[in-house]
Amino acid sequence: MTATEVRSEAHDRYPTRITGETHLLERVEPTVWSDEADGPMDAGDLAAHAARGYSIVDGLLSPAEVQAYWSELHRLYVDEGLRSDERLAFDAETGELTSIFAVHEISELFTELVRDPRVLDRARQVLGSEVYVHQSKVTLVPGFTDPGYFWRSEFERWHAEDGMAAPRAVSVSITLADAFASGGAMMLMPGSHRTFVSCGPDKNPPRTDITKLAAEHGIEQFTGQAGAALLADCNVLHGAGSNITPYPRSSIWLAFNSVENPLVEPFSAEARRPEHLASRQVDTIEY
Repeated sequence: MTATEVRSEAHDRYPTRITGETHLLERVEPTVWSDEADGPMDAGDLAAHAARGYSIVDGLLSPAEVQAYWSELHRLYVDEGLRSDERLAFDAETGELTSIFAVHEISELFTELVRDPRVLDRARQVLGSEVYVHQSKVTLVPGFTDPGYFWRSEFERWHAEDGMAAPRAVSVSITLADAFASGGAMMLMPGSHRTFVSCGPDKNPPRTDITKLAAEHGIEQFTGQAGAALLADCNVLHGAGSNITPYPRSSIWLAFNSVENPLVEPFSAEARRPEHLASRQVDTIEY
């Protein structure tokens, strides 16, 4: 079966990367797929998450746990055997480690984090099913160096480039350093997850659409001490400004997809992304 045939079987409810007029499309699927009996979030937490598209959990990791992850990242950095691994990225000028993809496949400590009930149970509860890791990564961004990134929805990319048919995925982002508003902390539009913003061939959402949604939903920031976590729907609009402060902006990022939402062929790309960027191994996570 060809990629075109697979795409035709999976009806594209969210067309994007299109030439001509783009669209704001109302989301079909729910945001929360279960109730308070199925996990640590109570009815109020779930209702707020459904309305806003994200939840913040302060102190998900203790200071000692945060330090343990920094120690593990140093161990990976000095491991000469990983220098040529495509899952690790290094700064071309300084040689410093900047990101690790599929980090849960490289480190047992990060594997344990994926299985941690504080993380896994929230993902399962919101998605109403067993889950698997669509993507994991660690970003290590020193102060003065981060240019930020434009507004986007993770689901738009995952749909276009990975073949994720429905927005039934969540991400858990855990800060490894204190996140300050002055340091370009992540901005989010609460409630924007109910609208799919289609993009043009340049892969960017139109500024007119961003302006409209910002006027409707407003903009908030995810700030907090190291160890705080952001549980975010895959379709919520978010972006980040540049960081000209001396403080780093570093985090662990785990993206969970429902096992009932497996990837098909990309809807708006000619080829699949590498496995470490978009896993097609639908392996249910066990404790």
